[in-house]
Amino acid sequence: MQGMTVVLGASSNSGRYAYMAVGRLLQHGHRVLPVGIKRRDTVHGLPIVGEIPQDADVHTITLYIAPWRQPEWEDAMFACKPHRIIFNPGTENPALAAKAQAHGIEVVEGCTLVMLSVGTY
Repeated sequence: MQGMTVVLGASSNSGRYAYMAVGRLLQHGHRVLPVGIKRRDTVHGLPIVGEIPQDADVHTITLYIAPWRQPEWEDAMFACKPHRIIFNPGTENPALAAKAQAHGIEVVEGCTLVMLSVGTY
């Protein structure tokens, strides 16, 4: 896979699934861009940034933000032209999924951590 994975909702809190996802993605050799909603910190040695650069080479966006937070990120998600968006449990959003598919983006409802562990990422 070329391109990086954006972890939208990245956290420096080791109890959060987004934190675990960054670590597992790195362990599996993926390039990761942690994007945080509020706090700027680091996660597994990477800085948590506050935006998705439009010119970033993004393959996958994996969501760790609630559906009600997602509309403010739609433009940035579509601008970087990802190949797929993963809706992790609790982030499912049929309206955003339909818009993503209309933009030609693959939509996956699944768990990034499980996908990595079973080799379907």
